[in-house]
Amino acid sequence: TMVDVPVCPQISCEGRTLLAKRIIACLDVRENDSGDLVVTKGDQYDVREKQEGGEVRNLGKPVELARRYSDDGADEVTFLNITSFRGDVVDAPMLRVLELTSEHVFVPLCIGGGIRDYTDSKGVTHSALDVATSYFRSGADKVSIGSDAVYAAEKYRSTGVKDGSSCIEQISNVYGRQAVVISVDPKRVYVNSKDETSHTVLEVEDGKQCWWQCTVKGGREVRDLDAFELAQACEALGAGEILLNCIDKDGQNNGFDIALIKQMKASVSIPVIASSGAGKPQHFVDVFQATNADAGLAAGIFHRREVGIDQVKAAVSSSGIPCRE
Repeated sequence: TMVDVPVCPQISCEGRTLLAKRIIACLDVRENDSGDLVVTKGDQYDVREKQEGGEVRNLGKPVELARRYSDDGADEVTFLNITSFRGDVVDAPMLRVLELTSEHVFVPLCIGGGIRDYTDSKGVTHSALDVATSYFRSGADKVSIGSDAVYAAEKYRSTGVKDGSSCIEQISNVYGRQAVVISVDPKRVYVNSKDETSHTVLEVEDGKQCWWQCTVKGGREVRDLDAFELAQACEALGAGEILLNCIDKDGQNNGFDIALIKQMKASVSIPVIASSGAGKPQHFVDVFQATNADAGLAAGIFHRREVGIDQVKAAVSSSGIPCRE
């Protein structure tokens, strides 16, 4: 049975009703070299320690960290299973992580990784909807789709047809668009002139210009599609939210990609979660003020206790931005 996802609180301001900004804790979960599921954190998507032969960074156990963040005031917790499914869905340890987490954590849980059609070890084919249903039954409120959303968007942009077969349509048609989050993983492509590409080019730091190229397979492969084209196509197919990452900003702790996020807010009508680059509470204030993003997400700074969720919320609230206490 699905539970109702808590609605983001509304705050009245000078006769206007504003949605409170959400602060989301993200846990990248993958198997370490010993086969255990651990929370890790990448540096531009590289999750291994820098030294030669470095092991997967281990920043804690998924259930324990999720419970800590819930207790600390996170408005949502997102799990990104960056190893995804290697065998049968029903045997995936991530399902057990969700079950245990949902026993103690009562904020919305989002899970990404492996949301796609696949064939199991017995030769039986499962749809993306089957995979999502397994996650929902284990306690998830939302699923996050990455690479397969890119493929679905490319097909839709090519044909202009919504035939119900994409992973986005399958899941949103059954569970509603609020249950479908699109995880966008773009990387900057710098150009000297806007004439060099048909994609949306914007000015960023130091007067440089770039566009944001979509990637798949954990950032390892690029596509001829920009982040805004992807998001617009996915919204048309039934997605309900955009989780906007930026590979260039990942793990850098020097602030969110303001230009990217601001343009994304102008490109779609569904909520946008700002991700990648947070290093201090002021970065959340900056992104909310400059872009009107609906939520801010961080991982490493929370895992390492460099910044507390309460510190972020205090900074946001003291800046006059509506935020759940």
